Parts: sequence; structure tokens; C-alpha cells
Amino acid sequence: MSYNILVTGGAGYLGSIMVPELLAAGHKVTVLDDFMYQQTSLNHVCFNPDFDVVKGDIRIESTLLSLLKKADVVIPLAAYVGAPLCSQDPVGAQTINHDAILMMLRHLSKDQRILMPTTNSAYGTGDENNFCTEESPLNPISKYAIDKVAIEKELMEHPNAISFRLATVFGMSPRMRIDLLVNDFAYRAVYDRFVVLFESHFKRNYIHVRDVARAFLHGIGNFEAMKGQIYNVGLSEANISKFELCQRIQKLVPSFVYIEAPVGKDPDQRNYIVSNAKIEATGYKPAVSLDQGLAELVKGFRMIKNSRYGNV
Repeated sequence: MSYNILVTGGAGYLGSIMVPELLAAGHKVTVLDDFMYQQTSLNHVCFNPDFDVVKGDIRIESTLLSLLKKADVVIPLAAYVGAPLCSQDPVGAQTINHDAILMMLRHLSKDQRILMPTTNSAYGTGDENNFCTEESPLNPISKYAIDKVAIEKELMEHPNAISFRLATVFGMSPRMRIDLLVNDFAYRAVYDRFVVLFESHFKRNYIHVRDVARAFLHGIGNFEAMKGQIYNVGLSEANISKFELCQRIQKLVPSFVYIEAPVGKDPDQRNYIVSNAKIEATGYKPAVSLDQGLAELVKGFRMIKNSRYGNV
């Protein structure tokens, strides 16, 4: 079945992968984005007559409402993503990650479907074994995670909602983010050849950006069976430590050196192992392995270098 889908923040890291996949699946897609990074990540889908785009701010009620009225399905991706950005601009983070989403939920009809990314960073440090399921207590550390936890609670009051608690995402995208942990380490391996690790034993779960898009398509296709639920979305084989991640990268970049810092703490104190069994029981399985994603990143970073203020 084809739906009219509104994707806010659809020109971002995840959206610029997801929107083409939604169009390829036969849906009509409208993107609302403020293009704050001057990205051109959706240029290649403008030719598609089922695609439309609006430059605007999700915090402007009149802008949002006119688009909501036409939507069967809403995928709210617009957000200040990650702890550093939220700390840098806490007012922007509050109004976009929290206030604007509450406004959207208030205006959704009970028949409209909403599939939203939240975050498994809400688990913080997990239980005494650092193992987390969707039923585990939440212990958000950053403002980003705190806001996402609050919004998820409101989201699950809607009768037609799915929450996807995403693992740390990695992989190449037309709107690239080098700051994400796997992407960052791969970039450092290609250009710096080394990284210093703080608390290298800390574990996280990871998921390829294309598999996140696939999870949303899976949710749309199996909505009646999955609605009203929260699902961790991660690569079960990739519950690994930062040290283990560096070992995997070194196989692709043999000159890469990683050093454990003898003193100091990682400001990001997340440390957990996440179960993805619940979404896997619905028939969803990731398609991109960690090693495949790392090989993609090493290849991609041959084309990308942050040299805005450098001569080489």
C-alpha cells in the first residue's frame, strides 16, 4: 500500500538515505527541512514526481500543520542529534527535540501513523551486567537522551505509534556526519592513523544507516502488528567495545594505531550491551555487517576530508 509520508529533517544524515528508499517503495514523500547545513543531499530525488520538499522550521506551527493535514504517516527525523550539539545550543535542542515534537503529537489525529527514532543512549550504563532490553530502566545521561526519553513517553500515548530506539548509527550518507563514533574512528584511521581511547572497554551497539532506513520500511509494512511498541534497532553482532572496534578497523587500515589513555575519563559514559531480539522476532534483520560498513567508510573517506582551514 502506498502512503503519503511526511519526513521532517528528511535532508539529514538518516533522511537522505531513507527518503529515496521510501520513494522506491512506492510512497509519496514530502520533506520538511530547514537545510541548516546547506546540504544538497536530496538533489537526486527531485526528478521523482512523488517527492516534494518544503524549506521551513518544524517549530513554526502554521508550517507544520499545513503539511500534517496531508500525511498518512509521519516520520519525525528533525532534531539536534547528539550530546555535543545539544550542549552547545540547549535552547535550540529543547525547542526542536522536545517542544516541537509535543506540538506535532498534539495535532496528530488518532488515525495518523507515526514512526519515530528515539535512542538507546537512554540506557546510560545498563544494569550490573550492562545488558539492556526494552524493559530495562532508563538512565539518560545527556540532555539529548533526557529529551528523547520524555518525548518517547508522550509518543507512546498516541494510538498509532512505533518508537525505534536506535543504536549508534554508522555508514556513508549524502549528508555525511563524521562525528558519529564509528565514522569518527574510521576517519581518524584513514587520515590521522591513530586514536587515543579513554575507557576503551566501554561497549555500545551499532547499526548501519541503511539498516535504520530498512527498519522504518519494515515498521510501515508491518504496522498493525508492531504499533504501540518500543523496539531496539541495532546490529546484534556489534555489541562491542571501543577497543574491539579499533581492532576491526585496523584489519582494513593496517597502519592504524590505537592507544589506551593511562589517565582520564571519556565524557560520554555510555556503556551497555543491547538486545535486539524483540524487533528480530518481527522478521527484521540488518543486512549490513559492521565489517561491510567499515569497508564502505574507508572507501568513502578517500573522497572526504575536513580541510576548510588547511592548505592540504
